[in-house]
Amino acid sequence: MANVLVIQRNAHLADAVRFEFVNGRDGQVAKATLTAISNVRWGSGDAREGEATAILWTLWGKQAEFANTYLGKGSHVNIVGRVRNNNYEKDGETVYGLAFTCEEIDYLDTKARAAERRSRHQFVDEMNAAEARMQPKAHS
Repeated sequence: MANVLVIQRNAHLADAVRFEFVNGRDGQVAKATLTAISNVRWGSGDAREGEATAILWTLWGKQAEFANTYLGKGSHVNIVGRVRNNNYEKDGETVYGLAFTCEEIDYLDTKARAAERRSRHQFVDEMNAAEARMQPKAHS
């Protein structure tokens, strides 16, 4: 399987970073997945059309931990990574797919904007948790 370099510039995150620890060769390894959307403009003048491309990226190790800490929905990033075939057989049919792995990520938001976004998301999470605690519990 050959790897191909992929560059995604000036993207924003479509959702929160999904973070977990998975078993690796050397024990537990941090893994994060994020969906970055890039907007591209084609044509000129009134004929200009936009196209959005969403790529699901996988990050590993410290890079994954930093992304989980500092990025949230709407964060702006530049990503450079590699893509490889991720084909497999299912029920006798070949399923074709691509796997994108991040090698470099640039955080484009200012520290103030990133902190404001994190505090806003933390507030929403706290409100959702409080609402869940107030729901009546079902008895068995």
